[in-house]
Amino acid sequence: MPITRWEPFQEIERWEPSLWEPLHSLQQMQQRMNRMMGRLMPSSNGELSAFGYMPSAEISETPENIHLKLEIPGMEAKDLNVEVTEDSVSISGERKSETKTEEKGMVRSEFHYGKFERIIPLPTHVQNDKVQAEYKNGVLTLTLPKLEGEKRKAVKINVG
Repeated sequence: MPITRWEPFQEIERWEPSLWEPLHSLQQMQQRMNRMMGRLMPSSNGELSAFGYMPSAEISETPENIHLKLEIPGMEAKDLNVEVTEDSVSISGERKSETKTEEKGMVRSEFHYGKFERIIPLPTHVQNDKVQAEYKNGVLTLTLPKLEGEKRKAVKINVG
């Protein structure tokens, strides 16, 4: 049996100053960070990610109210938890899985199950005790009345 010398750092690339390209190294690091963040951040279409399901939202504003719509299909209104403060809305809930065993022992599901939470900051303060909510056809619609001081009133200014 031959005796060989063990060299633990043999496979590590040797650093040579003439071959080092700092901008190339920064670019590689940026690409790695982008890949990592892409896995962690939810996609814009509400797909499943490392953080779980993230419902899509749409917000609009009128002089009197803020209107917020969230797409949360496949849930019942009693399973949603909606909390409103003066400056944000928090929506959370949980989709529960119902799996059925079919013939040949195979079950396939492409639905997203699990807990979700979304906190949406509001552009102005609202009267959180007068919020109206409706959940219909998988869309949660909130009408949030603005505080009196927050309603933007147009004032005509005379320029002399």
